[in-house]
Amino acid sequence: MKIRIEWRRTPPARNNSFIRWSRYLFFALGVLVLSYVGFVLLDARLFQAVQSRQFQQELNGLKPSIGSDEHLHPSSLPPDVEEADCVRADTLGTVGRGESSLGRIDISTIGLTAMILEGTDARTLRRAVGHIPGTPLPGQQGNVAITGHRDTFFRPLHNIRKDDEITLTTLNGSYRYRVDSTEVVEPEDTEVLADSDDAVLTLVTCYPFYFVGPAPKRFIVRAHMIH
Repeated sequence: MKIRIEWRRTPPARNNSFIRWSRYLFFALGVLVLSYVGFVLLDARLFQAVQSRQFQQELNGLKPSIGSDEHLHPSSLPPDVEEADCVRADTLGTVGRGESSLGRIDISTIGLTAMILEGTDARTLRRAVGHIPGTPLPGQQGNVAITGHRDTFFRPLHNIRKDDEITLTTLNGSYRYRVDSTEVVEPEDTEVLADSDDAVLTLVTCYPFYFVGPAPKRFIVRAHMIH
């Protein structure tokens, strides 16, 4: 007794149709992803340009105070900063949340310049680098902590070296820091944010810099204030 096995093949037309529509789908997804990336980068660039221009205009109106050694104090802040929008107002002075810039960070040796906002939420770090709430403000005693994304504003940090100079410019003064060291730590290692008796600066970003997906480590830059 012979058993005949019949192989059923999907009609070529159906295969071709499936492949064709799959190509359209992947193409559309690719366009959407690229469009989103382009929007994010353009939004960040425009935001930085606007904030930088406004900040420079404010600096030009406060030239006598630039370069001073005075620390931030509530009495020296703009009158439109509301108490509800402040971070540690009792000890750190006041700083408005949202779209108002805290200052600017410059590291000329690696070509890094970015406006600083208060906070570390996704929207803030998409448009600028963020001052970590609960840490001192630029120019004050203690450990000033600033964070940024490794694939945008803080990407140049992979080139930073010991003794490089970092400048934080605010409406209350321009403060210079010199890099002491860099290190890679675990995300749970919050000791890097511990307060200090000295005026120091800590920069935080993800590591490795070119890792695809959520990076498993944190890259830390430590610096001390110089006069």
